[in-house]
Amino acid sequence: MQSLLRWGVENSSPNEAPPPTNKLDPGIIDHILGKPDAQLMKEALTVGLDERQAEDDRLQALDDLEMLVQNIDNANDLTKLGIWQPLHDLLLASTTSDALRMQTLWIIGTALQNNPAAQLAYFDLDPLPALLKSLSPSSNSAETRSRALYALSGLLKLNAAAVRKMSVVDGWSALRMCLEDSEIRVRRKTTFLLNTLLLPTSSPSSQANLQPNISLPTSENAPPPIHANSHASMLSDPSSVSTSALTLAAIQEEGEQAESLLDALISALIEPVPFGVDGEIDKDDEFQENIVRILYTFATSCNGTFSAVQKRSLWGFLGRLTTTQGEENLNFGLTSGEWEELSGAVRS
Repeated sequence: MQSLLRWGVENSSPNEAPPPTNKLDPGIIDHILGKPDAQLMKEALTVGLDERQAEDDRLQALDDLEMLVQNIDNANDLTKLGIWQPLHDLLLASTTSDALRMQTLWIIGTALQNNPAAQLAYFDLDPLPALLKSLSPSSNSAETRSRALYALSGLLKLNAAAVRKMSVVDGWSALRMCLEDSEIRVRRKTTFLLNTLLLPTSSPSSQANLQPNISLPTSENAPPPIHANSHASMLSDPSSVSTSALTLAAIQEEGEQAESLLDALISALIEPVPFGVDGEIDKDDEFQENIVRILYTFATSCNGTFSAVQKRSLWGFLGRLTTTQGEENLNFGLTSGEWEELSGAVRS
């Protein structure tokens, strides 16, 4: 064996070049391993923005992008890849069709869901006017209006800065109009959003009281690092996530020529505008339950007070239904205890 090794060393050429290697085609590598998500996102956006492409191809590309941003890491990469601005520009463009606008809103809404970093990045583009414009029935389909509320909800939840801006851009008036939208999904989403914004945010101290087994940080028990894409980064500044007081003030405020949002909610409960293609439907249980939940949150969690006129309207409505249907069938999704609390607030 040693003789064979020595022969090989003696007969090898020190200048002999190694045998050539064939480089693999990058296309073959991509086919085997798959392209990185960042590349797929950029390619999807390129097709989605290209007006030379058939609209169906553009819609498919935007649908692919929406699926990719369901991953929170990919959603956060929208900033690094420079995708937020082109997406917003597509939403603003006068040449964007209703179908493309709907798909764009879907991407935006998905990327914003439970993602503070994405909220901050998109809010920097002053998006509220465009989102609110997409709620108008005069220029947007029912599906687009529904997606606009999806995106608006993603931007506003736990985002006091965005909720504060709503008063500047007349956003509360836009939501008031949504209570009469011909598409019932828009009404449901509007009321669900309003209750979410109205609910007080639990403070860290109250959370500790509710969970006595959780120890507070000490020098020996340091808190975990705060990451930009977690709500911990926003909870480090509780005022930045508190939307309750802002929403409470907004729903009580009366405009010069319009009723308050609270009055509009009560009217929508008692005398809802018919909906459907031909306005053939006049009642929706989920919509009514959402409104009653808002009224309960207003009266109990926020210590709001109904005016004498509002109390008469509400008690007349609830009392009339109690007489005809029985109180056990009138809780509108509330527990019996919650129902008693709301009834007390209306009767007092």
